[in-house]
Amino acid sequence: MRLRFTVLATALAAFVIAAIPSLASAAPHHNRGLTIHAVPPSINAGDEVDIIGRLTGPGAGGQTVRLWHRINPNGHFTPLGTRTTDSAGRYEFTRADGIVDSNRSWFVAGPGATHSKVVHERVAALVSIDPDPASGGVVPAETRQPVTFSGHVTPDHSGQIVKLQVSLDQGDNWRTIKTDPLGAGSNYSIAEAWRTDGPREVRVILPPDARNTRGISDTVTVQVQQRQVTGFSIQSSDQLIPYNSQATISGVVDQPGGSTPDPSASVSLYAHMPHGGPYKVVQTTTTGSDGGYTFTVQPSTNEWYVAKLTFTPRIHSAALFQGVQDLVSMTGPSSATVDQHVDFTGTVTPDKSGHVIYLQKLGADNQWNTVEVRTVSSASTFSFGWTFGAAGTRQFRARILGGPVDIGGASSPVSVTVTDPSLGSLPTG
Repeated sequence: MRLRFTVLATALAAFVIAAIPSLASAAPHHNRGLTIHAVPPSINAGDEVDIIGRLTGPGAGGQTVRLWHRINPNGHFTPLGTRTTDSAGRYEFTRADGIVDSNRSWFVAGPGATHSKVVHERVAALVSIDPDPASGGVVPAETRQPVTFSGHVTPDHSGQIVKLQVSLDQGDNWRTIKTDPLGAGSNYSIAEAWRTDGPREVRVILPPDARNTRGISDTVTVQVQQRQVTGFSIQSSDQLIPYNSQATISGVVDQPGGSTPDPSASVSLYAHMPHGGPYKVVQTTTTGSDGGYTFTVQPSTNEWYVAKLTFTPRIHSAALFQGVQDLVSMTGPSSATVDQHVDFTGTVTPDKSGHVIYLQKLGADNQWNTVEVRTVSSASTFSFGWTFGAAGTRQFRARILGGPVDIGGASSPVSVTVTDPSLGSLPTG
């Protein structure tokens, strides 16, 4: 079992700083008898990091090496901890979950004048998002009805600006529609209403600064519906259905000029596809004694539906948006070791070749945080690579955005149990 030591005591820290003052104030650019390797070099706040390397030369085993760090925007390095090298001169420092929450730099100093170069860790802030109202995987709204997006940024960035963005297409192309300064406790609340119906993919970002790289929230889907028409209602059994599934479109028709149900009235359902032509009749039925009507639909893309009386007077319902969600599947290993590179692969249905897809990791804030961005292949498949920084159980999923044609979706989570290998099997930088 590898030994893991605590942070240096204050007295030892003072001794180390006095012993190598040049390293405390200047960043070494090259290895001098010591290598260093940080895994992974880019993380989300609170993720684990492994720092490994090797002392070279004769008598490298059983030597003490010291880890130094500098946390942005501080200008000087300070000592963090020590390790004793194994018989081959190898060492390892683990920065566990919840410790590394901002950009920082590391180097290692050994006996005599040995030292490593400096390696840099890029750390993205965590941005949570909690829309209101929300229902499962979709945020329901009506035209001109405000939807409030609230959340929290970790670490604390109180006073800084966060941006509410909407996707312009199914690529990584976003437009900022509102901004808001983070309040006390690093919290935000932004309300937005839309004038027209249809789907929106929405996220919140924190721009980069000296402390953190850009923080990006998970994406939420907002489905905006037209307001109901008095006397002619329309609704779906499920506003968001998986690809190749069915939904029931139903409503109630009142007699013209009153609020009494209109029985035995002929009702036609009109459908309109994204980027298509005018509405077209797809089904016709007759209302029951309560004025109610139902249609069963199985659209392959998002569609807008309007119900109309087939004959005069030609009154009609509001337009109803029916979302159809992509199916995303992803597989990956169930187990791995620290510093092991693994692949996650999957497919998207229907064909989404050329579209952007995200690898997301469940973060310390219990929200899905994007860690990799790739493009779906011509066969509608995708592949991500990942290297683990410390032992524990990690969860990943794939997330694709939607657009006018369909609503984006996410795969089921893939859980990976990560264990520590022997120190001798780790690379040395």
